[in-house]
Amino acid sequence: MTKQAQLEQLLEAEITSLNYEFIGCVLMQQNRNLLLRVYIDKPGGIKVEDCTKVTRHVSSILDVEDILKEHYVLEISSPGLERPLFKPAHYQQALGKRIKLKLQVPHNGRRNFTGVLQQADTDKIILLVDQETVELPYFAIEKAHIDQIN
Repeated sequence: MTKQAQLEQLLEAEITSLNYEFIGCVLMQQNRNLLLRVYIDKPGGIKVEDCTKVTRHVSSILDVEDILKEHYVLEISSPGLERPLFKPAHYQQALGKRIKLKLQVPHNGRRNFTGVLQQADTDKIILLVDQETVELPYFAIEKAHIDQIN
């Protein structure tokens, strides 16, 4: 199991136990440290107090579980208006909305796409880009989010 998968499994269980929705997490290198950005949500939205509560809990759990051996910075955040899309369910909730995504490798010569999400099933999405449909499997998507700029 990859470090990312271990983190997602652990964080989803812990954050759900605090009555928050675990949207997803991103683990990336930032300067000399790792950055772990965790997105949470709840009905009515996320407040600073929610982020503080989850930060304390997650930080102590990560110290005990010791998944991240190197120094890391933990950020807990609301998904915001440009909500990141991690799971097929997130894409299904975004049907009809404009999204931006970046692929891991180019598809027909490009890695970045912006378009209206037409379909989302368990394996792939269909995006309307410049009056043409593009079919993209989830495994090819590096990152995606709702585009609030129209």
